[in-house]
Amino acid sequence: MRSIINEIVRNIGIEFDISEKFLEKANFDDKDVLLIDRVILAFQVSTENGKSWFPTIRGVLEWLPEIKWAAVDHGAIPFLMNGADCMGAGIHLADISLKSGDLIWIKDQQHGKPLAIGIAMVDGDEMMGMTKGKAVQTIHWIGDELWELDT
Repeated sequence: MRSIINEIVRNIGIEFDISEKFLEKANFDDKDVLLIDRVILAFQVSTENGKSWFPTIRGVLEWLPEIKWAAVDHGAIPFLMNGADCMGAGIHLADISLKSGDLIWIKDQQHGKPLAIGIAMVDGDEMMGMTKGKAVQTIHWIGDELWELDT
């Protein structure tokens, strides 16, 4: 379990103490998930770069990472809540260190709240300049089955 935690810490640039936490690893919908105190806070995702651990939306809410994000305007939110991929035209800000293939979290530009998790299809600086086309392949969003498990 420590190796999973270490990978998550590396991927999102945060530190957290698990010394008094109850850790479990499980499987849901062909994905390994990490439960901390019985809440799914991370999952393993297959990308073109192999498998990586990344926070779920609840994990982002818990750890508040400051990297690996893209911010969308209000118009993109209804589409994301239905599981649509994130179009570049809706992204106005992004972590410029993002690279194509990175796992990222998508947030509401106005409030900074996480909306979805996805895989970047272009680099962060390119996302901000897009006027058409997909920028992020959405893999987890508020209201999907993974989200509903913890409600």
